[in-house]
Amino acid sequence: MALSPAPTPRAASAGAARPASFFGSMLILTTLFFIFGFVTNVNDILIVFLKDICEIKTNVEASLVQFAFFGAYFLFALPSGLLLERIGYRRGIVVGLLVIAVGALLFLPAANARQFYFFLFALMVVGAGLTLLQTAANPYASVLGPPETAARRVSIVGAANSLAGTVSPYLAGLLLFGGVGLSAADVAKKMTLAEKASLLPGPYTALAVVLAILAVGVWLSRMPEIDEHQTDTAAPGPALDEPLDEPTPAAAIGAGRTSALEFPHLLLGVGAIFFYVGVEVGIASWLIPLGRSLQLTQWSGFAQTVLGWFGTATAGGFSDLSGALLVTLYWGGAMVGRFLGIPILARIRDVSVLRLVVGAALLLVVAAIAVGGEAGLWLLVLCGLCNSVMWPILFPLGIRGLGAFTKQGSSLLIMGIVGGALMPLLMGYLADEASLRLAFLVPVGCYVYLLYFAVSGYRVR
Repeated sequence: MALSPAPTPRAASAGAARPASFFGSMLILTTLFFIFGFVTNVNDILIVFLKDICEIKTNVEASLVQFAFFGAYFLFALPSGLLLERIGYRRGIVVGLLVIAVGALLFLPAANARQFYFFLFALMVVGAGLTLLQTAANPYASVLGPPETAARRVSIVGAANSLAGTVSPYLAGLLLFGGVGLSAADVAKKMTLAEKASLLPGPYTALAVVLAILAVGVWLSRMPEIDEHQTDTAAPGPALDEPLDEPTPAAAIGAGRTSALEFPHLLLGVGAIFFYVGVEVGIASWLIPLGRSLQLTQWSGFAQTVLGWFGTATAGGFSDLSGALLVTLYWGGAMVGRFLGIPILARIRDVSVLRLVVGAALLLVVAAIAVGGEAGLWLLVLCGLCNSVMWPILFPLGIRGLGAFTKQGSSLLIMGIVGGALMPLLMGYLADEASLRLAFLVPVGCYVYLLYFAVSGYRVR
């Protein structure tokens, strides 16, 4: 997700003037975006793992994993921007990396104590570092090199982000769930809770070391500093997807308005980002707990084949490791969909695509609740493909026609990411009060709102 505005031509030319540092800077950037995706999607596995080793009794308490992590985006977004104004973007990247490293090291005493709220504090520190890191790193994708190749650079770092987000749940499953083919019950018999907790310090210490080395590399690098002087009034508003009652320039649309809050479609867009991030994170967070609750004694032939490709098929049915693969396939669908969306969005109107994918996702979740069982799991996995193109459509629709208020509107849309903290929490509450199956009524509600936005709410008034 791009969390910062594009840099000015002045910054771009500064980056182009340093051809010797271009390759190294792009390598650092690609590594940073890989870290973004990897660290974020590991949380889908941590929900289950921490619930076990900390002996958490309720689903709503377990969902605080996502609440602590995504809540950091909401709490630290504005402070990160103020800090970057004082220390600059390159130093901001260094500080962000070191903050994440500190958060990773906090997993060591948290694992020794097996205290859930210590883990939550560590996750919030990691989230705070990622917030600063993303706010500082995103502009570089457009800065480095000539402007005409900016889209290619954005695609490269975006691909690294999606790839890491896809593989990290499966790798975390291999590291934390005791090996191929072991169910949660099998692992419990073979390892004490303290022994299971001891699996965490190694990977997180390695992560901290890598981050510290990368911070030193950024500090010693020749990555150009970004100097942004672009004003809101300098850029015209984006073109409208559909004309208003009569052609009206963005400046006229904003005439007489004093704040971005006076644009109804922007406020509805903030809600759309809130529910989109919430449903995307919520489904991934509760796939493994849902699979556990089904108590599958035998996978179907189709599932055996797919899981067998990755060495996770078992005669005993669902295991935490096979559940981790389902999460990987969910995020893998999102990665594939992003690449497929590039040519599709070049030929079909964005709102038409949005209506199609939201409608399909809504039907998939409703069907998953209705049929339940293994089929329901696979239907939920397919939602990842539908979610893939929503962000690149929703965000431009939200700021469309804002003109001088574009930057203000962008900041408000970014605040909507807090949906990733709240929707899994609501699903956990419903899981405790009713059932995990009925908890997926929350994604149904999210998609209903997104469908309303795709049909009517997006229109500039």
